[in-house]
Amino acid sequence: MVLLVTMVVAGMVVPKTISIVREIRTAGDARDLNGAILLAKMRAAANFSRARVYIDLSANTFRVEWQKSGTTTWTSEQGDQSLSKGVSFGFGTLSTPPPNSQSTLAQAPVCSGTTNTACIIFNSRGIPITSANVVTPSDAIYMTDGRTVTGVTVSGTGLTKIWRSGASSAIWLQR
Repeated sequence: MVLLVTMVVAGMVVPKTISIVREIRTAGDARDLNGAILLAKMRAAANFSRARVYIDLSANTFRVEWQKSGTTTWTSEQGDQSLSKGVSFGFGTLSTPPPNSQSTLAQAPVCSGTTNTACIIFNSRGIPITSANVVTPSDAIYMTDGRTVTGVTVSGTGLTKIWRSGASSAIWLQR
């Protein structure tokens, strides 16, 4: 009888524990990415240069880089940071962006023609721009564990927000 009760309780606890671990992983990755975006924004302003978060979509890594004024070379602030096990960049089958963030759900633009990448670039005033130095009204990076999608959005003023939605329906909640 004790064994049966133990098995029933374990059957209820194990799936919930797995779900909690997945949520912790994606939430942690979103906070790390948000921190990298804010660091890039501050580095751009502090160095009077451009700075960016370089995202390798195929390797599931990201890093902060800065570009000294007058040069075309990007210098890495630190090494690559990987997403957690089971988490990858993407938004699955969702097609609706978080409210008041983007007109169309999409990852940030490609980094200077390098395929399978995305970049969020800041000018020396901490304003998000494109690689052609045009102010961008919104950028975003999305990641998924297959069950949920988490996004970090950047507005034209540099304000960042973290969003979360189920992978099957776009019901975005700000975190």
